Amino acid sequence: MTIVQTAPARHRAPERRAVPPLIRIATARDAPALYVLSAPFMRSGELRPRTLADYRTGATEFLLVAAPGKPAGCVALRRAAPAPDHPAAGIVHNLCVDPARQGSGLGAQLVAAVLARAEDLGLRTLYTASTGSAVLFLRAGFQEVPAALAPPAWAAALDPARSSRVYRHELPAPPGPPLPRAGMTIGI
Repeated sequence: MTIVQTAPARHRAPERRAVPPLIRIATARDAPALYVLSAPFMRSGELRPRTLADYRTGATEFLLVAAPGKPAGCVALRRAAPAPDHPAAGIVHNLCVDPARQGSGLGAQLVAAVLARAEDLGLRTLYTASTGSAVLFLRAGFQEVPAALAPPAWAAALDPARSSRVYRHELPAPPGPPLPRAGMTIGI
C-alpha cells in the first residue's frame, strides 16, 4: 500500500468580483465635483467650456459614477429644443471619466446608463458631438451623421472652430398595444 502525503488544505479567501459602479442622477450638491472632474477636459478642449453655475443649473441632467471622495465619471442628457423633425430628441454631452479610471469600462457603462435613461424619458433619438474618436458612442450604436440632420437649435450652437463630428442613435420604439389580428374586433 502506498501512502501519498498531501499538503494541508489552505483557507482560500473568497474571490473578489468587480462590483458594478453606482451610477446615479446628480443633484445640485454634486455640481462642484462635476465641475472639478470636467475641468481638465475643458482645458484640453475635449469638452466645451462651462462654468460652475452651468453645472449647478444643469446638475440633474447628469448621471455620475459615485466614488469615494469625488465622482469617477459623468455624462449629461438633456431634451433637445422641440422641432417638427425632432419631437423626442435628446442631447448627450459632457462624457468624461477620471483619467485614473480610464480603460476600466466606466465610460461604456455611462453610455449604457444614458441610453437607458433616455428610454425612460421617452426619447427616441439621441445626438452627440465629439472632437475625438467617439469610440464609446460608436460601440453603443451611434452613427456619424451630417450636422444638418440634428436638431436645428443644437446644431446651430456647435462651434465650427472645434471641428466636432455629430453622431445619432435611434432608440427602440416603446412597446405599444398589440396589433389587431385578422378577425379581431376592436373598439366599437
